[in-house]
Amino acid sequence: MKLSEIYISQKAEIQHKITEKDIEKFVDLTGDDNRLHVDKEFAKTTNFKKPVAHGMLGASFISTIIGTKLPGDGALWFSQNLEFLLPVRVGDLITVEAEVVNILKRQNIIELRTDVFNQHKQKVIAGTAKVKIVEQVIPEKKNEDKKTEKTALIIGASGGIGSAVALKLAKQGYNLALHYFSNKDAILELKDKIKSNKIKIELFQADITNKRDIENLKVSFLRKFNTLTTIINASTVKFSNIDFQKLEWEDIQNHIDINIKGTFGLIKSFLPILINQKFGRIVGITTQYTESTPPPKLMHYVIGKSALSGFFKSLALELALNKITVNLVSPGMTDTELIADIPEKAKLLAKAQTPLKRIAKPEDIANTIAFLVSEEASFITGQTIRVNGGINML
Repeated sequence: MKLSEIYISQKAEIQHKITEKDIEKFVDLTGDDNRLHVDKEFAKTTNFKKPVAHGMLGASFISTIIGTKLPGDGALWFSQNLEFLLPVRVGDLITVEAEVVNILKRQNIIELRTDVFNQHKQKVIAGTAKVKIVEQVIPEKKNEDKKTEKTALIIGASGGIGSAVALKLAKQGYNLALHYFSNKDAILELKDKIKSNKIKIELFQADITNKRDIENLKVSFLRKFNTLTTIINASTVKFSNIDFQKLEWEDIQNHIDINIKGTFGLIKSFLPILINQKFGRIVGITTQYTESTPPPKLMHYVIGKSALSGFFKSLALELALNKITVNLVSPGMTDTELIADIPEKAKLLAKAQTPLKRIAKPEDIANTIAFLVSEEASFITGQTIRVNGGINML
């Protein structure tokens, strides 16, 4: 952050669960193997009864929040007062909070309240910090360079469609911000598969239905990339057939959360970047079931995707004057892990009913998305592009 972007009472926070590995690493790094921290039998003989994490281990995360959040890159942390109020132990979920309490503009210095709380909302560490902001001087890029640099944020890049989109855009020279929720192995495999020195690839983990995770995702993104041209949301939740009489509101809520709550928070967070540059492409994934007779027992899934359709049409209308296009891709049955549990008979029936006599491949969807985010699709917005082999013609 620049000093001009910081204000009194501005806050940031991070969380971390203390583990035995944390303590082991701290001992290896510092050599502080005080038995109160590492020896359970010894700790039993003290008033603490259980091992206590090193005080500076918990306090070390103040460095994290200053260096990555408030103010972030360029922070020169030169003064810190600390008071250790309560012990921190293995298993504690600590929340580190930083709040701006003073700004010394002439010296480019901010003063922060830095407190650490445990999962019981008890303050375990209290302190104040002083940080000098060293602002980076970035050479102005030529206008032609700004136009040619393309960066895509792909949500759900570890899935079948998301990974196919990443591979396609990598070939077209896009820098890639690849998001995943829990499948770290798949995202690492994807990054290894792309293997390109010509583009920048960064990985980001987040639950897009969680506001704090989205904020952290944006902060992390802005530390890695200078531009954003494209947002592609290929995230989804696994679903199964549920008879209406057994359907619970929670089943519907899960799909509303991933399709609407998650997409809403994601776009709202990153939208100022696109608006500021008066250019952007936003693409989401829907389903053909919103435009035809849906199969039975998929009400929860269809409700979420139907709401997404209305959301994107309204968004496309609002963002048109900023030259930001907003479109959906509607795949037919696609050969990904999501259909792994569908009976082979149902897949064969889908192939037979499709004029092109096959189900979609992830690459079919990726090719369409690549077109929608290209300059050639600059006059397409508020549309749903069907990629279903002709099974549903409207």
